[in-house]
Amino acid sequence: METNPTLIADARVHDLGDGFMVRRMLPVLETRHVGPFVFFDHVGPATFAAGKGMDVRPHPHIGLATVTWLFDGAIRHRDSLGSLADIRPGEVNWMTSGHGIVHSERTPPEEREAGHKLHGIQVWVALPQTDAEVDPAFHHHDRDALPRIRQPGVDAVLIAGEAYGERSPVKVFAPMFFLEVQLAAGAEMALPQEHAERGVHVVEGAVNWGGLDIGATQMAVQAGATAPTLRAHETSRLMLFGGAPLDGERHLWWNFVASTRERIEQAKADWREGRYPKVPGDEDEFIPLPD
Repeated sequence: METNPTLIADARVHDLGDGFMVRRMLPVLETRHVGPFVFFDHVGPATFAAGKGMDVRPHPHIGLATVTWLFDGAIRHRDSLGSLADIRPGEVNWMTSGHGIVHSERTPPEEREAGHKLHGIQVWVALPQTDAEVDPAFHHHDRDALPRIRQPGVDAVLIAGEAYGERSPVKVFAPMFFLEVQLAAGAEMALPQEHAERGVHVVEGAVNWGGLDIGATQMAVQAGATAPTLRAHETSRLMLFGGAPLDGERHLWWNFVASTRERIEQAKADWREGRYPKVPGDEDEFIPLPD
C-alpha cells in the first residue's frame, strides 16, 4: 500500500566541541528504521584548526554494518581485525560487526597537522537475524569501483545494494539501496521501485517529493509499491536509501544492535569485562561502557 512521504521532524543535533556538529536523523520517534537502516548521522560540516581533529576512541559493535561516506575530509579507520584504511570522499568503508568487532575513527596525521574540513554521512545497517552473528569483516572500496547512474540533470553513485539496474560491489546481507545523488535545478528523478521502504535526506539544496518540500539537512520517508518522483527546486545533493522491511524489530543500545535484550546485555558484559579484542595500533585508549 502506497503512503505519502512523511517529514522527520525531531532530528537531534549534538555539539561534540570545536564546532563539530552531528545531526542524528535515525532513529527518531516517527521512524525507527527504513529498510535495514537503523541509524543515520549527518556529520558536520566542520572545520578543524591545525592540530585538531576527530578522535573516536576504540569501541565495540554487534549485529550491524557501519558505513562511512564523506563529502569532505578524511577519517582513519582501525579495527580489531587489524584493518587500517583512510577513507576520503567517494570511497566506502564498510565494516560488518557480526558477533563483535572493535574499531576507532581518527583524523589522519597529515590532515590533523594541516587543519581540515570534515563533512559526511555515517549509517548503521542492521544485519538479518540469520546473519547477526557472522564473523566480523572490513572492506574498503575505491571510488572507481562504484556504479554511476547518469540521467539528464542527475549524477548519482550507488554506494551499496541495488538500484536502477546496477549493483554495488559492497557485500550486503539483505535487499537495500544507498546512493549519493546530485540534482540540477529543475531535474527530476524516480526512486527505486523494487524496494518497499525509502528515505530521502537532503544534504544541500531543496527538493519536492510527492508534494512534500524537503530542505537542507531534512529527511523524509515513504513506503509502498510505488514512490513519487523527486524534483529539485535548486541544485541539490541528496542521500537516497532504503530496502526491504526488517525481519523483526531491533533493540539499539549504545553501539549494539540485536533482536533480543539478552544479546545486548551479553555485549555490555563482554565490553565491561574486557573480553573484546584490542585494536592494533590503537591499544591504549577505549570508550568505557556508559552508565
